[in-house]
Amino acid sequence: MAFRTRVLSVAALAVGLAGCASEGELVVDQGVGVTAVLSSCPAVGIPDYTGDVTVFRAAGDPTIANLDMTASMTNLRSTCNDTGDRVYSEASFDVLARRTDVRGARTVTLPFFVTVLRGGSAVVTKRVGEVTINFADGQERASGTGKAGSFVDRSAATLPEDIREKITRRRRAGDVDAALDPLSDPEVKAAIARTRFEMLVGFQLTEDQLAYNATR
Repeated sequence: MAFRTRVLSVAALAVGLAGCASEGELVVDQGVGVTAVLSSCPAVGIPDYTGDVTVFRAAGDPTIANLDMTASMTNLRSTCNDTGDRVYSEASFDVLARRTDVRGARTVTLPFFVTVLRGGSAVVTKRVGEVTINFADGQERASGTGKAGSFVDRSAATLPEDIREKITRRRRAGDVDAALDPLSDPEVKAAIARTRFEMLVGFQLTEDQLAYNATR
């Protein structure tokens, strides 16, 4: 699966987080028109096409008449503890479900995955969990909550000192590279990519369910 997410990338962070720096983060504002905040905490998001699941009564008939249940992952939020050698991130989310047949009480278990990517494509870890939804008799809608966590080695998410020096070095007017964006340096860009981690959460879908989400 090609992961495409709505999480903020490092490039977006470079422009948009000037006011969000805290102790332990790298802040660059040295007269070159660039402010970057790089954190060892991974970005958190839901990959495209994995935040919804549709269940049909009979396989091979993806029609409204055959619809059994739909569920959506929403309200994703995260916390991060980067004080130790291993950075721990935890994500929690809500699942909102709706069924078409409201007769009788029903319990539904929906699998979800949590995966950690490095550099936007390399899968570091992947685990599968479950969210339980309980419908009461006569109830059309129900909800549940899920939680997932992951670890990232702090050393892997930290820029080498020579790269940090390239980014933070003060440049004076008249210097050859005074007007250059240090983040455009290929070596710097590659180093930033290696320290970029993402924690992605979504429903563990079948091939048919994923194809349905991608084409509807």
